[in-house]
Amino acid sequence: MDPLFPYEPRTGQPEIVQTLRGHLSQHRHCVMQSGTGTGKTICTLAACIGQLREDGKLLYLTRTNSQQKQVMSELRAISERLPVFGIAVQGRRHMCPFVETDESLKSGNHDELSRLCGLKKAKVINGDPGGCRYYHSLISGDFSGILKWARENLPTAEEFVEHCVDRGVCPYELNKILIQSAKVVTAPYIYFFSPFIRNTLLDWMACDIDNILLVVDEAHNLPGYSKELRSASLSLGTLRLASREAAELRDPEVSEGTSALDFLRLMEEILADAVEEFVIDEDGLIPSDMLEELLMDRLKLTSKGIIRLAGEVVNLGDIVKERRKKEGKLPRSYLHSVGSFLSVWMSVSEEDYVKLVIGGESPAFEAYCLDSSLACTCIHETSGSIHMSGTLDPLEEYRDSIGLPGDSPLLSFPSPFPEKNRMVLFADDVTSKYEDFSRDGKNLSRMKGYICDIVREINRNTAVFFPSHNLLKLFVDDGLLKEIGVSCFVEEKGMPQDELMELVSDFKSCPDAALLLAVSGGRISEGIDFPDSELEVVVLAGIPYPKPSAKTRALQHYYEIKFGRGWEYVVKAPTTRKMLQAIGRLIRSEKDRGVAAILDKRAIHFSRSISADMTRDLVTEMRRFFEPDREMPKIPVQRRKIRRERKTISSASRPVGPY
Repeated sequence: MDPLFPYEPRTGQPEIVQTLRGHLSQHRHCVMQSGTGTGKTICTLAACIGQLREDGKLLYLTRTNSQQKQVMSELRAISERLPVFGIAVQGRRHMCPFVETDESLKSGNHDELSRLCGLKKAKVINGDPGGCRYYHSLISGDFSGILKWARENLPTAEEFVEHCVDRGVCPYELNKILIQSAKVVTAPYIYFFSPFIRNTLLDWMACDIDNILLVVDEAHNLPGYSKELRSASLSLGTLRLASREAAELRDPEVSEGTSALDFLRLMEEILADAVEEFVIDEDGLIPSDMLEELLMDRLKLTSKGIIRLAGEVVNLGDIVKERRKKEGKLPRSYLHSVGSFLSVWMSVSEEDYVKLVIGGESPAFEAYCLDSSLACTCIHETSGSIHMSGTLDPLEEYRDSIGLPGDSPLLSFPSPFPEKNRMVLFADDVTSKYEDFSRDGKNLSRMKGYICDIVREINRNTAVFFPSHNLLKLFVDDGLLKEIGVSCFVEEKGMPQDELMELVSDFKSCPDAALLLAVSGGRISEGIDFPDSELEVVVLAGIPYPKPSAKTRALQHYYEIKFGRGWEYVVKAPTTRKMLQAIGRLIRSEKDRGVAAILDKRAIHFSRSISADMTRDLVTEMRRFFEPDREMPKIPVQRRKIRRERKTISSASRPVGPY
């Protein structure tokens, strides 16, 4: 086994390490699906660290703090064999002691917190009042003891912050000092995929990008994340807050004969008209030049005049930011946001962006990026990369979406846990497909009956994942909670993180079997572990296809033109991952056992990635799984194994969804 590997290896782990190291030695970009229990974090760390050149460094990107903690934990184990220094990086929002104690700062973005931090540091340097006492301690004291402690203990970001704050020293600034000597850095996605922040991080690391080995953990998030990163939106709420700022500035001119408030009222009017004319359901495509032409017509300006106007609005926003900064407040300006949005809106490429208007409670314009690869071109500059997840299938879709080379290795390592520990079933007499659901009034009652029977008869902790909050609410309004007869816990839309975690904790600690209702693709289905008997039954109450929308249709058309696989890449691939994530909550260790039931006849279309048995007697099959020695009633049960074969169906003939 690899000399860096700190544990007795499980089946398959030596192969993972050797395979990754071989590809990294050729500077390749690997796409890897690694099932639960394969130890993908420790295998990847061992492979990468062993492959680093003398001047090379490993940048390990994560989406959540819990994933960062896992990286640091495994790095400690490796360091017992070969001393290697690594550090966990977080933004000011998570590392600044003032943010922790001041609610008004917690919503600050990178730029806003950076400006405020710069002001407080300048006051310390100039000896002015109102500076940062933590920064003062850093530049005037001896922090060598903290550096020594960090190098010896490889703390998580949370541990490092606590240690520094207890000693009155700024964790964020001291973290920057330590980064330069770190061989391994674990950081959030934005530290690499935002160009400005990436350049800053590389400066801190004292490393050129071509000496970076890159790991993207939970990589199934990256295509969506990178599109959102390159997109821009402007809401009605932002326009109204910008109007308040303009009034406070006494409504200055932004163009000859046009005041800031005139311009903002016109933007509100155009937005309202666009919502009325173009929105169907939740959004609508608008002509790419509509906003620009209406502004030109109403304000009697040329296209260049509109660009200059946007610049003037940004300048007003800078004045607001500077005022707020001097007052010791978060330097935020909504005027700045409006001007910046308009500049982006007028400059984006029609080939790679679609322009939308969003309806509902928060109307907005959105310039939505269709191409994930635009934010990911920086990956090609690295020495090599590993993109990994337990639910990355189909791997070729991920490779193509983020623009990796066509010959990038596509690797799949199955879970080493016994297959007999998990069973997946599906029912073919129900569906959440909109047309069938609305036409067949008994669909809801049949699905509800399945859920009630499973919960009552199996009597084990059960989670039911719905395709959407709307469908979840429909079942609740139809009396599911009253009929179920057990303790029920419901994930609500927009629930704060602390309330969500309390809900999950209450579900896990319930003394009797309980029911958890949540949404596929949500925080519970993708980011929370349920070991042992905390969760033994998962029910998918329908297939979580993306909701049909103008955005989805635009994406599907774009990927059909680019790859000839619009439906497969935009609809089927993310749906597959959501289903695998939900089912994956069941088995987190070799001792876990569980059953998943898919209440939708369309499960048969996912046979390439999800192997399931069709049955109309779910309860009997589940009992047989959990109580194999118990004699079951001899009821004729129709069973049909989903065959692992893929039919070729034109994406143009596929409906978008669902739901």
